[in-house]
Amino acid sequence: MLPVVPDRPAPDPSRTAVYPGSFDPITLGHVDIVERAARLFDRVIVAIGRHPSKRGFFETDERRVLAERSLAHVPNATVTTFSGLVVEFCRVQGARVLVRGLRATGDFEPEFQMGLANRDLAPEIETVFLIPPASHMYVSSSLVREIAGHGGDFERYVSQVVATAVRARVRVGGES
Repeated sequence: MLPVVPDRPAPDPSRTAVYPGSFDPITLGHVDIVERAARLFDRVIVAIGRHPSKRGFFETDERRVLAERSLAHVPNATVTTFSGLVVEFCRVQGARVLVRGLRATGDFEPEFQMGLANRDLAPEIETVFLIPPASHMYVSSSLVREIAGHGGDFERYVSQVVATAVRARVRVGGES
């Protein structure tokens, strides 16, 4: 006779967080935010936005693969793509928390506006801001692309797998 195993309760949506962005490419600052969010939440979904009118440095699926490889050491983080409103994506995923990184004062105003708009559209979804360490406060995907495009030393800002992909893209003239 098999032992009776009680049904597992449904995952608590307040313990699932979505970290949306373009991640073009994912930086060590992004990785730091995911690692810290993974300590706060049971599940972290890194959601790479698809923008049909915007051509990225990497295609959306390439960004997803680079993020998966850069975050392979974070067991409760998954990476996926989405299009449309992030609050609708959160609802579909059963998440009640949006994670955003705040680097410096320049990030505050647009992130604050987006947070207020998301709250208006979906009051049940909270936005949580995490601050990266000082060593990553100024690093952005666009900075990595800019330095790489000019042949500079960008590798310190990204994982090895991303550095290899960026070097290959710049060599074949795929920079944007």
